Amino acid sequence: MEEFLLSRQYFDLANTLIPGGVNSPVRACKSVGMTPVFIEKANGCYIHDVDGNSYIDYVGSWGPMILGHNNHEVKGAVQNALEHGTSFGAPTWREIELAEKIIEMVPSIEMVRLVSSGTEATMSAIRLARAFTGRDKIIKFDGCYHGHADSFLVKAGSGVATLGIPGSPGVPSGTAENTISIPFNDFNALEDVLNKEGGNIAAVIVEPVPANMGVVPPHEDFLPTLRQWTAERDILLIFDEVITGFRLAPGGAQEFFDVMPDLTCLGKIIGGGLPVGAYGGRRDIMEQIAPAGQVYQAGTLSGNPLATAAGITTLNVLSRPGIYDVLEEKAATMADVLSELATSNGIACIIQRAGSIMTCFFGHNKPVINFEAAMKSDTAMYARFYKEMLMSGIYLAPSQFEAAFISLAHGWDDLDATFEAAEEIFKKLGNQ
Repeated sequence: MEEFLLSRQYFDLANTLIPGGVNSPVRACKSVGMTPVFIEKANGCYIHDVDGNSYIDYVGSWGPMILGHNNHEVKGAVQNALEHGTSFGAPTWREIELAEKIIEMVPSIEMVRLVSSGTEATMSAIRLARAFTGRDKIIKFDGCYHGHADSFLVKAGSGVATLGIPGSPGVPSGTAENTISIPFNDFNALEDVLNKEGGNIAAVIVEPVPANMGVVPPHEDFLPTLRQWTAERDILLIFDEVITGFRLAPGGAQEFFDVMPDLTCLGKIIGGGLPVGAYGGRRDIMEQIAPAGQVYQAGTLSGNPLATAAGITTLNVLSRPGIYDVLEEKAATMADVLSELATSNGIACIIQRAGSIMTCFFGHNKPVINFEAAMKSDTAMYARFYKEMLMSGIYLAPSQFEAAFISLAHGWDDLDATFEAAEEIFKKLGNQ
């Protein structure tokens, strides 16, 4: 592994131009005690930094690269679209094709609106839910991250937890007062809030599998109960599937768990690596959006021709038979082997997985069921593990509270190389 000289030079310069030197906080690598490596290019499951180092990548641009980097089919589609222009600010046929594909694949979506990011999707869905119900308050769950809109920066997990920021300055108190955050997987807390505030609640928004406090699968009855209790009170249920959409199954977590929300928020995979988001759901709700209805939402780059070309191609590949079986086999093997290696070397570490996403929670010997438990993780041990893996050519998320992503581009040789590196590192950590 070469020294990160050029990356450090870039980061020093970036700090004079960009707040914190990065354009998204977790990238700064503060929680693992490092400065970030700057990436020059990527192909398949490999990324290459500006200092000439190569890594097997388990970040995958934080989830979108389910086909791997620089996939030839996606690349070809984008190049073809590029020949005709980069942005029109007008309707295109690709918007229709992507909308048709989303509606075909996601069980609960009858109409969909394309936007430019996951944050834009969630904030738009909440506005729509408030307008549709005539209510102001929303319920979210501690540690679930729904983007950086004001309504969501209450116990938001992910980058907020990594940086130790309690919410965020700049969020008006009145906005925060309309957001009720309760523990994930906690039936009693949910029932209590619904009984007290049910008539004031517009929507409950949830990551069906939280992946921004680390991967925390729901209790087997949690999502069905959430669906039943919200329906009984005319509260809209919103699934934030920005991460789980097209990741756990062709139809996302709602297909995987067979629980249908009223609205669904999407992002990441539907852009094939380009900036995109979407929200969709029941026709009677979606028809309230302007210009069909009175709920305003707009975006200059919504339905961008390059992003829709990449998204259509990605979803077409994921629709092929056997794709998710391949992902499941690789991810299950990785989780099992890493768990065995940690245990055999006396490392307290539990690996939690849902489909092809997983998190190694250090400092735990029993399942992590909510944000409070996740925050008890041994972040210092994770930082040591992260550094050692990076120096061994394995690129992981620079935060204990994130997920690792398996892609179709990860071959068995890549997994074996990862296991070899992890075995030596777990031995080293176990002897410290």
